[in-house]
Amino acid sequence: MSDLSEKPVTILCLCQEDNHRKLLPAYAARFRAQGMQFVCVSWSPPFDSSLREILSASPVKPDYIFHFESDFPLLPIGLEKSDVPTVCFQVDSYAFAKRRIKWSSLFDYVAVFHPGHEVEYARDGHKGTFLLPHAVQKELFEGSEIGREFEIGWVGQIQGPLYKNRAKWIPQLAQMFQMNDIARNYSLREVADVYRRSRIVVNFGRDDYPQDANMRVFEVLASGALLITAQPTELAALGFAEGVHFAAYQSESELVPLIRRFLADEPLRLRISRAARSKVLREHTYDCRVKQIMQKLNHRPESLAPARNWAGPAIRLSYLDYFAAHGILDGAKSQFKQIEAGATRERLEGMAILAKARLAKALVRRNK
Repeated sequence: MSDLSEKPVTILCLCQEDNHRKLLPAYAARFRAQGMQFVCVSWSPPFDSSLREILSASPVKPDYIFHFESDFPLLPIGLEKSDVPTVCFQVDSYAFAKRRIKWSSLFDYVAVFHPGHEVEYARDGHKGTFLLPHAVQKELFEGSEIGREFEIGWVGQIQGPLYKNRAKWIPQLAQMFQMNDIARNYSLREVADVYRRSRIVVNFGRDDYPQDANMRVFEVLASGALLITAQPTELAALGFAEGVHFAAYQSESELVPLIRRFLADEPLRLRISRAARSKVLREHTYDCRVKQIMQKLNHRPESLAPARNWAGPAIRLSYLDYFAAHGILDGAKSQFKQIEAGATRERLEGMAILAKARLAKALVRRNK
């Protein structure tokens, strides 16, 4: 926490505060609540602006620069030379991990949201990696108990290529048990309300990463509903235990009998759900996460970005790969043009990345 008798710590965020529906607004609010200034860029900067341009447009000189994973892929050129400590937040740190590690190398610190990935990122050379799991907005889950009218609650996306298991199971459960309206959209407060009105919530992770300790599982645990999820789960690596804080199944054939068991055994269900709620509201709030971040930086951060020691072609290749992955082909082409002719490996790799990005963009246009 900053010392309010001195100039408050200022953080410049490289995307907009309303870019995330949950995560970024919650972080902004809690940093401010702990006495820090949290300033976000506007929607206007070109994605390949220089860091100098971004800083000159900032209303204040920041003490730290934060880069959250978002749909605003601003990656200022010159990050690897920044005299202001930089931190990137890899929310889906498991997805395209090798590419994310390359992009993260431009930053002094990288926060990964999934346990085990901090080891992977550090093993690939980033000494500033640390684990920062998802969290909850405590104020949404406090207050007296309300009636739990839903046997099972569910809020979340069902359609899409990564959610075939959800698309199979959620409608089936809705036919078998009393549930909320699974088809409607909910506000942040309404999501918390659904979970607080549910006895059980079954979590289905992404098909490609079913062990995910996503934002939903923390919200469910904080709500006092019993979380049922598949094993293995990342929750085990975060200090949560099956039978103590959540229930789990090994195969899908166990799911419905497990639900019926816990609906019938209210004392057991309440014992587990109350222990989970207490743990999350004590250890996994955004206030806790802000303190973790500032303790890591410790007001005396080091210049840990691996790219600070790289040659120019390798640095430009990282920017090129980031822009290509996010569909910013002009930015990717600009970086490719600046790779020296003698940097044969980087030029060949850059050509391959650009070719794949052009093909992906063409396929998107064809399918519209």
